Amino acid sequence: MSNKEVQGFTIFFTGLSGSGKSTTSELLEAKLERSLHRPVTVLDGDEVRTHLSAELGFSKEGRDTNIRRIGYVASLITKHGGIAICAPIAPYAETRREVRDMVEQYGGFVEVHMATSLEECERRDVKGLYAKARAGEIEHFTGISDPYEEPENPELRIETEGMTPEQSCEMVVATLQKLGFC
Repeated sequence: MSNKEVQGFTIFFTGLSGSGKSTTSELLEAKLERSLHRPVTVLDGDEVRTHLSAELGFSKEGRDTNIRRIGYVASLITKHGGIAICAPIAPYAETRREVRDMVEQYGGFVEVHMATSLEECERRDVKGLYAKARAGEIEHFTGISDPYEEPENPELRIETEGMTPEQSCEMVVATLQKLGFC
C-alpha cells in the first residue's frame, strides 16, 4: 500500500450551477466509502453556504470567503487522513489556488472541472435559477452576470454533456487510481 493510499486527500469539483458537481459527488462518496473503507465527507456548496456561510452574500468577496471556509474544512479532513469531496461553483481561479495550497500542506488535492456548457446547465436547471438570473431577479449569478474562470490545469476535466453521472464518477475514480490515491 503506497503512502498516497493512506494519506488524506481532497477532490475539489468546480463548474457552473447544473454542471453535475453535486450528483457526481454523492455517487463518488458512496463508491469511495465502499471500496476504500475510509471516511468520506462531502462539502456541497449549497449545504456549506446554508450551515457555515449563511451571512455571506454572493459578491466576489462573499463567494471567496465561502470557498476559503470550504477549503479550510477540507484541509482539516485531509490532515486527519480523511477524504473530502468539495462541490462548490468556486468561480475564481485565485481562490481555488488558495484552497489547493491549504489542502496540499496535509495531503493530496485533485481538481475536477465539470466542463458543461452554459446552454446545457440552463437546460438542466430544474429550479429555474438561470431564468431568474436572466430576468434580473438574481444578482451575481455565475455564468450570467458574474464570471466563471475555467481552471487551466485541473487534474481532470469532464465534458459532461452526453455522459451519465455514473460515467463522470468512473472518470474521477480512474484519475484517483492513476494518481495513486486508491
